[in-house]
Amino acid sequence: MAGMPTHVITGAGSGIGAAVARRLHARGDDLVLHARSAGRAKELAADFPGARTLVGDLADPDRLSWALSHQSLPDRVDSLLHIAGVVDLGEVGELTPKTWRHQLDVNLVAPAELTRHFLPQLRASRGHVVFVNSGAGLGAHARWSAYAASKHGLKALADALREEEHAGGVRVTSVYPGRTASPMQAKVHQQEGKDYDAGRWIDPESVAATVLMALDLPRDAEVNDLTVRPGPGTGR
Repeated sequence: MAGMPTHVITGAGSGIGAAVARRLHARGDDLVLHARSAGRAKELAADFPGARTLVGDLADPDRLSWALSHQSLPDRVDSLLHIAGVVDLGEVGELTPKTWRHQLDVNLVAPAELTRHFLPQLRASRGHVVFVNSGAGLGAHARWSAYAASKHGLKALADALREEEHAGGVRVTSVYPGRTASPMQAKVHQQEGKDYDAGRWIDPESVAATVLMALDLPRDAEVNDLTVRPGPGTGR
């Protein structure tokens, strides 16, 4: 829709990303949804009529530049929302380099590469970059080393980007959700050998509400870091 903000979103297929995309789509904003494959892009286009798609594998950030160069990128970008992520638990003594690299590539290197590509548009629009991080970006527990390392790195990326782009008007926000009811959380519980009860954790819609709050804040202010924890009576 002409005149409406344009948002590039990763991870719109499920969980927090889908909740954010639904809210922005419902209010008529222009969406550009990242997908890992052409088939996934068709599914997203069907779920969000009118949205555009971009295809590229976040697990292979070295090829993202090539993939983007063969597609039509939006002329205007008002926000870049990094919401996609992967997790694989394991003790340091058992994690392989392949497992480390996969999480670092998807959770850290790919967001850095996508940010690099869209910075010209973001600078022109005085736009906003939002990194949906994790509580693991602020602390690490046993069996979470690789995931937490990728998310600690994502915090560093956001902090450095904010300092670099602040004078030019680009806002940068990191959101640190606690455990959120999503397919990723179900996988974590499976890896932990625990029963999964979605009702114990944060609803993705609640995290989406905080993301939109940061996006919609007047230009005289910026949310730098926002921690969202499960409320009383839910999980820990």
